[in-house]
Amino acid sequence: MKPIIQITNLSKVYTGGFQALDNINLSINKAEIVALLGPNGAGKTTLISTICGIINASSGQVTVDCHDIISGFRHTRKVIGLVPQELTTDSFETVWDTVSFSRGLFGHKPNPAFIEKTLKDLSLWDKKDNRIMELSGGMKRRVMIAKALSHEPTVLFLDEPTAGVDVELRKDMWQLVRQLRSNGVTIILTTHYIEEAEEIADRIGVIKNGQLILIEDKVKLMEKLGKKQLILDLKASLTTIPAAIENFDVQLQDQGKRLVYTYDTSAEHTGIATLLKHLSELGIQFTDLKTDQSSLEDIFVSLVKESV
Repeated sequence: MKPIIQITNLSKVYTGGFQALDNINLSINKAEIVALLGPNGAGKTTLISTICGIINASSGQVTVDCHDIISGFRHTRKVIGLVPQELTTDSFETVWDTVSFSRGLFGHKPNPAFIEKTLKDLSLWDKKDNRIMELSGGMKRRVMIAKALSHEPTVLFLDEPTAGVDVELRKDMWQLVRQLRSNGVTIILTTHYIEEAEEIADRIGVIKNGQLILIEDKVKLMEKLGKKQLILDLKASLTTIPAAIENFDVQLQDQGKRLVYTYDTSAEHTGIATLLKHLSELGIQFTDLKTDQSSLEDIFVSLVKESV
């Protein structure tokens, strides 16, 4: 099956020489959720804007649903929905009118039942007769999503979709994204909430200085780059690491009251049994033992630092 989005050697250089995108290559499959992470100014919004036809690329090609975004723009714009970072909508329109109008812009016939369902899915039904100017920032963000969904796109771009919204609404949106994916919609989102990517994405892409430095299945990424730690709360503090365990990747923390062993989860032998044996032979006792695995945020920070 062909990817629903195919990006080949995509670059964007602005007047003045700033290179916002540098030879991006990426394939995205139907009904996949891809999260794009990166520092401010990394090129995430430029990439999304280029795929959506808002910005012209300097070189390279993008196809959406097997249509070139330039020569086949009529088709690609019909299948794409976009929720931008900026809250741009008519302040004097009602929620119902602005979402219905967005559907008409794409040539779709009125479908009140679909608009009603969309507003209910986004907890906007009780606000349908309110003017946009009367809504909170979080509610306005929901309206932007409703507008993007109004023409029933098969590809949805969410550029910082939960910026400025509360935790409860963020989780509601995660559930909506999963529901859309189950209905066959492909979703590409950018986010600064790394737990958001960790919660809902199938694949993670990391962009730095306009380059896609990594694109990986989330689970495989966590397994490959994630570190796991064995944490031992010691009965008696240590001032130095004993020579017998110096070859282990161990650190003393909390003024010598805690011993932390970092090990490779993919290795055939973790070394935990050997370490505990050495500690027993040394007479080092502990009051508590637990394990901790690095989060996606830890991996992201490490990747960005390494690429500097």
